[in-house]
Amino acid sequence: MLVPLSWLKGYVDIDLSPKELANVLTLGGLEVENIRTIGQDWAPDKVFVGQVVQVRQHPQADRLVLVTVDYGQAEPLEVVTGAPNLHVGDCGQKVVFAIIGARLIDGHAEELRYQVLKKSKIRGVESAGMVCSEKELGISDEHSGIVILPEDAPVGSPLVDYWGDTILDIKLEPNMARCLSIIGVAREVAALTGKRIKVPAARNITVGEPIGGQIRVEIADPDLCPRYSAALIKGVKIKPSPQWLQRRLTLAGMRPINNIVDITNYVMLEFGQPLHAFDYKLVRALPGESTPAIIVRRAHDQETMSTLDGNQRVFNSEMLLITDGGGPVGVAGVMGGLESEITESTSAILLEAANFNYINIRRTSTVLKIPSEAAYRFGRGVDPELTLAALRRSVDLMNELAEGIPASGCIDVYPGKQVPTIIDLPAHEIKRLLGIDLEPAYIVRLLESLDFKCTIMANGAIRTVVPSYRLDVSIPADLVEEVARLHGLDKLRDTLIDEEMPGQQPNRDIELEERVRDILVGCGLSEIITYSMTNLASVACLTPERTMPSAEQYIKLTNPLSSEHEYLRQTLMNTTLETMASNLRFVDRVAVFEIANVYLPAIGQRLPYQPRRLSIGLAGARDIRSWLTNDSPIMDFYDLKGVLETLCRRLGVPTQFEPEAHPSFYPGRAVRINLGGASIGVLGEVHPQVCQAFNIEAPRACLLELDLDALLAQANTDVLFTGISRMPKLSEDLALVVADEVRSDDVARTIHEAGGSLLVDVVLFDVYRGKQLGEGRKSLAFNLTFQSPDRTLTTEQTAQIRARIIRQVAQKYQAELRS
Repeated sequence: MLVPLSWLKGYVDIDLSPKELANVLTLGGLEVENIRTIGQDWAPDKVFVGQVVQVRQHPQADRLVLVTVDYGQAEPLEVVTGAPNLHVGDCGQKVVFAIIGARLIDGHAEELRYQVLKKSKIRGVESAGMVCSEKELGISDEHSGIVILPEDAPVGSPLVDYWGDTILDIKLEPNMARCLSIIGVAREVAALTGKRIKVPAARNITVGEPIGGQIRVEIADPDLCPRYSAALIKGVKIKPSPQWLQRRLTLAGMRPINNIVDITNYVMLEFGQPLHAFDYKLVRALPGESTPAIIVRRAHDQETMSTLDGNQRVFNSEMLLITDGGGPVGVAGVMGGLESEITESTSAILLEAANFNYINIRRTSTVLKIPSEAAYRFGRGVDPELTLAALRRSVDLMNELAEGIPASGCIDVYPGKQVPTIIDLPAHEIKRLLGIDLEPAYIVRLLESLDFKCTIMANGAIRTVVPSYRLDVSIPADLVEEVARLHGLDKLRDTLIDEEMPGQQPNRDIELEERVRDILVGCGLSEIITYSMTNLASVACLTPERTMPSAEQYIKLTNPLSSEHEYLRQTLMNTTLETMASNLRFVDRVAVFEIANVYLPAIGQRLPYQPRRLSIGLAGARDIRSWLTNDSPIMDFYDLKGVLETLCRRLGVPTQFEPEAHPSFYPGRAVRINLGGASIGVLGEVHPQVCQAFNIEAPRACLLELDLDALLAQANTDVLFTGISRMPKLSEDLALVVADEVRSDDVARTIHEAGGSLLVDVVLFDVYRGKQLGEGRKSLAFNLTFQSPDRTLTTEQTAQIRARIIRQVAQKYQAELRS
């Protein structure tokens, strides 16, 4: 929120410097992010308030004029200008006048560029100064004409003294919506500095006929619109706003348009109540009636309307509309309609000040992608008691600045009037939450400075009536927060908790998850975090045919941020591949993992089943590039399998692998991961067409996804240490011929079981297929390592174990000894 100090000082006396005020506000919860000084480049001896003495035609140019300006010095100066808002014969206008040596912004440059004003000749006429536009002064980008100052501007005064200003850029959290106005900030400043706030009083003005009978207002959905107020002003004249109003809007970050629209924006910034002005003559009556009508109702599905930005909007039945007898004329709390907008021919204004359900406005604004100032305020909550005060202020200004005659009275439909919130604040709560003792009378004084009405009860509690604009206060802790802010957060003492801290309880689930992260990072992988939302087109890319999954099987977000994040994901595979693809555009090696939840519909349950999954993705060179590993091979299936085996070994989980035909993986290069006889995941090399669908620019990509909950449920973190044998090892090779379908892992497991405790290691080092073995046969060559903990083994002893192994594999797999 941009807050000009010149505007703020109209409501509260400020005797602090801008930096001191910024510090007070920041400690009070209104963080001042930046302080901008307007006029710091306006040298007091170079830039002045001037007055036009004479305007005459340039003798050598039709589009230029010669302007004589009195700027308070001994002699006026004549300068050349092409400003379209100065005409031959003009006299008396107050302008901004800069003389030679002034540092101004180059108004003709697209980028920000400063220039020092020098004497020059323009079409043969000498010019020793300049009448300035807002862009040249650094106020705005407006360069279509020069600045015309108010009539009371003092001629000869340095412009920095007359028009200089300081703007506070305040960052407001969502619960500080009450400060989205100049009066809201002034109220905080007054409370924090011990001053009184001054709110402008309504003027006594001439009014026209009673408003009753000239407009009818109906609220069809009071749950979304608790209050709707309206005023009618006739005989208005549409014209530019006076300079003071335009300047305040500009400094506050808004663009002036015309006096009517500017007044609605001005009052919104002043009070925090958004308003909207309709062209009264364009508001239609209901069929069969003659009185123009406003109906606030929910939209019909697929109902349409063109908004003020010129876009055609399509509504659903949860959006709130402002309608007349002929259809929609505005999106409630967001933006008005094009059909009833204010134009130069408008002569009567129907002025709306309403209150809407903040959640509904926030949703509507998000879905329609209309981030308006009104929606920003309504979406955070607006005081329903503001409508009439804002209307009265607007009516005053329209009478003063647009010569409008307001109808007598206002329409005020208020079905959702709220009962004031009353909170009892126990005396001990201040001590309990802040750690300090404060007198009840002092607490009352602090709260009353923010318009809370307080009464000290017999039991010492403070009964507090919350003002209507404090929508963020509902429990005693909220009052304690206000006391802390006003007392001074910097005055709170550092204290320790009196009670002993409870002992930390181990959480096996979290500890194991962190252990998994540590192991995978130790394997050279980097963790990624991706969105829990995805889209069906991305899921479809997991199959070579890009088969689109059924939307009914997925949980769809009611209000997605974008079409790319529309459904809750059921797998990590597609998001992992997307991350790999985006990284491979910049690096030639990717090794990543993710631990995250997936969301599976649970029949009969309100919430989905949310199991944890682990995904791992590898692509690129096996080794990180260096002068030693310039020709490193590409990572493949066995690299990924090795990472998983390392993880399972460190977790103490025995896993098995079985061939798997999975559409996402290359045929013959994928396995199913089994644990305790049940499948918990899949691992393999990604199918080339799937890689192409995800734009993965690598010769090969490997991917794994498994059920992490199932894996960790079987984890055994108890490490059993065995002594290191001092006895020598004895190594032998064993080659067996088995059927092609027999898995080497199964044979190795049988060898281990048959070898007993003296067989300490089994390694498969060769697989051979050839004509001499016969069709459908293969040879598996294993290296067997024997070792005893307490004696030296002999060849006779190992021969007995070897014979037992051969018998077991022959019996189980019909294996034949090859060597």
